[in-house]
Amino acid sequence: MKKILTFAVLVFASVLAFACKDGAKAQPNESEQKDVKSGEVIVMNKDMFIKNVFDYEKSQDWKYKGDKPAIIDLYADWCGPCRMTAPIMKELAKEYVGKIVIYKVNVDKERELAALFNASSIPLFVFIPMEGEPQLFRGAADKATYQKAIEDFLLKKK
Repeated sequence: MKKILTFAVLVFASVLAFACKDGAKAQPNESEQKDVKSGEVIVMNKDMFIKNVFDYEKSQDWKYKGDKPAIIDLYADWCGPCRMTAPIMKELAKEYVGKIVIYKVNVDKERELAALFNASSIPLFVFIPMEGEPQLFRGAADKATYQKAIEDFLLKKK
């Protein structure tokens, strides 16, 4: 009986150590974050939003903090249309590397950010230009629609 219990504890400890190791990889540290920003969709939480986008706790007047226009994709893992647009956002992040930043926010984990943008339906995309107010884009669309919004609204090319 002791051998079985010891074996079970060892297996559990191994699985736990492996899970913790993978969890550490899932959230890059600050030096890895710089590499992630080049052509990747960045998972955003409330703290990152306040630091990099807008500090709504200190100000009611919108003032974007970023150095490039941005898109925030508000999604949920269970949402079919969200799963359809995720690969498009990944492609756009690579295509527009150095020109825009694309973030994604899980509305189930970041309820306060979802409420900030009144995300009553998802997917919800927040297009944030360098100057002016952000614009909301509700629902899924094809890649060409997002490209047009990026070109016309974020990069001001017409």
